[in-house]
Amino acid sequence: MNPSNSNLAATGREHWISTLQLSVQEVFELMLVCPLEIPAAPPPEEGLDITAMVGLAGQLCGILTIRCSSKSAAHMASRMLGIDPDQAGPEVWDAIGEICNMVAGNFKNKISGLGDGCMLSAPTVITGAEYSLRSPVNEEFRSVLLFEGEPIVLSLEVHN
Repeated sequence: MNPSNSNLAATGREHWISTLQLSVQEVFELMLVCPLEIPAAPPPEEGLDITAMVGLAGQLCGILTIRCSSKSAAHMASRMLGIDPDQAGPEVWDAIGEICNMVAGNFKNKISGLGDGCMLSAPTVITGAEYSLRSPVNEEFRSVLLFEGEPIVLSLEVHN
């Protein structure tokens, strides 16, 4: 992040987790007609074998990821496309990637001065739970929400 962007970097970050939560809740309510819940206690994060990610570049550099189970991703595709979850094939990857993209766009538009100053990459989707992602992270904003009772992990890793 260059020095002219230090004001963006220094202000408002204490609200970024709640802004991320609001962003993902709005996308799920609009696109999937399904509210997300904030769990009272952190749920187990086992079986999260689908990861969608969108890169951010410009005034804010980082990666926004959404992790969920294959079952949850199939239900997202089902709700988004009006098909049976068992019929969702490659559409699962497209749906979860697009949801991640919409959450990233919604989030950046909620941060004052960031909307036009930050570009998003095309979404990337990884299947499988056994992988390692290495990224030069200076700060991480993370939240776990429930979609139809199943955990969804939302993370924004910020690079300075």
